[in-house]
Amino acid sequence: MKSPKRICIIGGGASGLTATKCCLDECLIPVCYERSGDIGGLWRYTEEKTVGACVYKSTIINTSKEMMCFSDFPIPEHFPNFMHNTKIVEYFRMYANKFGLDKHIQFKTEVVSCEFAKDYHETGRWIVRSKNIETKEEVVNLFDGIIVAVGHHAVPYLPLSSFAGFELFGGGHMHSHDYRNFNGFENKRVLVVGIGNSGGDISVELSRVAKQVFLSTRRGAWVMNRVDDYGLPLDIVRINRFNQFLLNKLPSAVTNFYGQTVLNKKFDHETYGLRPKHAVLSQHPMINDDLPNRVLSGTLTVKGNVSSFAKNGVYFEDNTFEQIDYVIFATGYNFAYPFLDNQILKVKNNETDLYKYIWPPQLERSTLAVVGAIQPGGAVNPISELQCRWITRLFKGLSELPSKPTMNFYIQRQKDDMKKRYYATQRHTVQVDYVKYMDELAAEIGVKPNLLRLAIMDPVLAYKVFFHACTPYQYRLSGPGKWKQARENIMTQHERVKLPLKTRPSVHKTGLSHFLSFFLVAVIAIFIYLTI
Repeated sequence: MKSPKRICIIGGGASGLTATKCCLDECLIPVCYERSGDIGGLWRYTEEKTVGACVYKSTIINTSKEMMCFSDFPIPEHFPNFMHNTKIVEYFRMYANKFGLDKHIQFKTEVVSCEFAKDYHETGRWIVRSKNIETKEEVVNLFDGIIVAVGHHAVPYLPLSSFAGFELFGGGHMHSHDYRNFNGFENKRVLVVGIGNSGGDISVELSRVAKQVFLSTRRGAWVMNRVDDYGLPLDIVRINRFNQFLLNKLPSAVTNFYGQTVLNKKFDHETYGLRPKHAVLSQHPMINDDLPNRVLSGTLTVKGNVSSFAKNGVYFEDNTFEQIDYVIFATGYNFAYPFLDNQILKVKNNETDLYKYIWPPQLERSTLAVVGAIQPGGAVNPISELQCRWITRLFKGLSELPSKPTMNFYIQRQKDDMKKRYYATQRHTVQVDYVKYMDELAAEIGVKPNLLRLAIMDPVLAYKVFFHACTPYQYRLSGPGKWKQARENIMTQHERVKLPLKTRPSVHKTGLSHFLSFFLVAVIAIFIYLTI
């Protein structure tokens, strides 16, 4: 009888945790290397500077608890829908304790290099050199497979050379990677460069304590709120199979017009100086509930691109000048896998050639996989989990990849689709359609929900799966890893969304008119689905 395969997992964040758990599910032996002294990855707040990304003290996640949980371990129902970073780490710790993951993690250990073993061509094995951060002792181990779970927030991208006259600037500056809290920014005039989620959050936070905050953007952005219709979380309302079906079937001009109309009803992006040239579905949106309020209050001012720096301030492309004391560059990150040679995994302009964003197609043996290096229009955790469920089954020999030409064809098609849909920028090198990509992964594992079968055997569940939020439990209904509580969690997910909101007794009951309105919408939606 063969010994269980040993799998090296690099990174102990969300992706590394689920990779470790999936290895155990398939009776593989995981050894997870985590550079820091604890689990949590970028979600574990630290005062000191870190290697890789770290949240700032006030960070709240943009995806709701029902959408971001692991598929067989729901987040406690009393937790808030949008969790503070401390709650996220608490959940990860509960997950690690439940499945006994800590004992498989070597903390304060970094991976120095991964090289082909001498018998790689026959076995696919790897030589992994690791180093203890404190003792500097290096250890060499032999592994049957490697899962790279370091994410894509690796090296801060700080394009100082692209700003004319920056060497003349006499104020302070930092990358958002090093921002922790508002202390030290009181009564200062601060410029934030970059309009991603970090730029928006930091601008809003500082606008409450700084003398004045300016948010500089080259292209503008569409801004979405976490809170959607009826006060429900955005992703609970919008991310479902029915909406994905409409996106696939309707012309992009129609879906973009509808999306932009909805967002402009919240606040007019043209009036606020935020409207970009590209359509709403052509760029990763900013998620921020407070930005328009801060603009209305005058404490946050939206500006165009920086033209040049001066000793005491900044010139913008509209020929205006503002005195600036401090600049925060929220300009994103570069991918980096320093422990891998270019012949194993090459990164160029933040792009890597990976089959289904996981597998380097050029490798002779499919024994190295990348997890979580994507930017989905939804939660990353469930995607990382599905990726790991597929990876570990393939490592075990229960699945296989297509031919190299097939994988390269898929990669090129994905690049072409990206160029057609998304504005060319460093932020959109690994953008995926959430439900579509999840279903692709699920099909590889054999856990994609069969809607036709559900419609016959369990029509109420089928309705929930198609029209309600595409929560991770859907991928535990059948097939490998089936979980007997999956159906119950799908049927009760809305109750868990509402429970932490009910902090006082309600004096009113839902009327019949609300139920009838909901029923009418459902009938119309089904009719559209059957006739298109």
